[in-house]
Amino acid sequence: MKYQPIDRELFCYNRRNFVRQLKPSSLAVFHSNDVMPTNADGTMAFRQNSDLFYLTGVDQEESILLLFPDARDERMKEVLFVRESNEHIMVWEGYKLTKEQARETSGIASVLWLKDFKQVFNSLMAEAEHVYLNTNEHLRAVVEVETRDARFIKWCQEVYPLHRYERSAPIMHHLRAIKSEKEIELLRKACDITELGFRRLLQFIKPGVMEYEVEAELYHEFIRNRSRGPAYSPIIASGENACILHYTDNSRECKDGDLLLLDVGAEYANYAADMTRTVPVNGKYTKRQREVYEAVLRVMKAATQMLVPGNSLDQYHKFVGTVMENELIGLGLLSAGDVRNQDPSNPLYRKYFMHGTSHHLGLDVHDVGSKYRSFEEGMVFTCEPGIYIREEGIGVRLENDILVTRSGPVDLMKNIPLEADDIERLMQKR
Repeated sequence: MKYQPIDRELFCYNRRNFVRQLKPSSLAVFHSNDVMPTNADGTMAFRQNSDLFYLTGVDQEESILLLFPDARDERMKEVLFVRESNEHIMVWEGYKLTKEQARETSGIASVLWLKDFKQVFNSLMAEAEHVYLNTNEHLRAVVEVETRDARFIKWCQEVYPLHRYERSAPIMHHLRAIKSEKEIELLRKACDITELGFRRLLQFIKPGVMEYEVEAELYHEFIRNRSRGPAYSPIIASGENACILHYTDNSRECKDGDLLLLDVGAEYANYAADMTRTVPVNGKYTKRQREVYEAVLRVMKAATQMLVPGNSLDQYHKFVGTVMENELIGLGLLSAGDVRNQDPSNPLYRKYFMHGTSHHLGLDVHDVGSKYRSFEEGMVFTCEPGIYIREEGIGVRLENDILVTRSGPVDLMKNIPLEADDIERLMQKR
């Protein structure tokens, strides 16, 4: 892996928190993700299952974790299974974790080869009453491919039909929503790498460059700083493309007078940064572009102050909607009278600001966590308001990553240029 070794105490701490939530006599199983195929004999780049990584730090395919806190044999309370290497694998794929390396990474004493899994699992199932199985239960997940977890669930329930089956996902969603100090350090690192990428872009962007050239500069800076690359497909959207929320073609020429919306973030050790900036291609905002930019920035600053313990996403988004309405009235896009008479279930601001303002951030860009849970210290949210005026070809979105603390919101991206004057100044130094 490109990233520096992570203190295994993070994963030991996470496992201790998880097993405290289990019912008595419970066995929990976590699988790595599959290596996904492309065509012919090709495969996609491997991305570890976030839950397995959270509990072990193991970043390798064909890995399985068993947690059985009530096991009679002390050695079976935590068992990690990893793929055994051989000369053929070494020649074609390179190094795989040894048992000792897996112990050092995870802090798990009992590490066995994957071939021993069914025998060990069968003996532990004879002791267990409850079995916790893992699934992707993110509210926005669309899963059309049968996952390794799904295949295992079918096999397990067929072979062991009389056990009581439980869901791990609600526990993982609750735990992962609160970031520990070590996780916050990793998120800060991802944000720092993102800053390096953005500052590089400010020196590169000019009329005539292609969106994909901007994207290439970003990959260069991310990877040279130990990131695997972007945490998600970068949005490099110039001109009217900025009004397409999930534009990823990145194929258009950046033209003089355009705005360029950059929704980008580095990955580091599987943790994600998520940043958006909107910059003038020629280095100077027009009067109208700056008006819209400053309106979005005011909404962002007001929204950030609401990311404090005790608030909820519903309260938060209602507040942001009110602030956005006032800004859109000031821009001449809405009238105060129409806003007073609007249907509250379909507010008018949605024409120009149609997405949410915040989501959880962590091992996944849209990280797990309940929308009904009040904000708590240690949660990390994005803050990303935007205004999209398709008829004017203007799309502005701004986004930083915010840590919730008792003493107020902490901006993990506070060092990344955000004010319009700062962006112009840095671009004019090209």
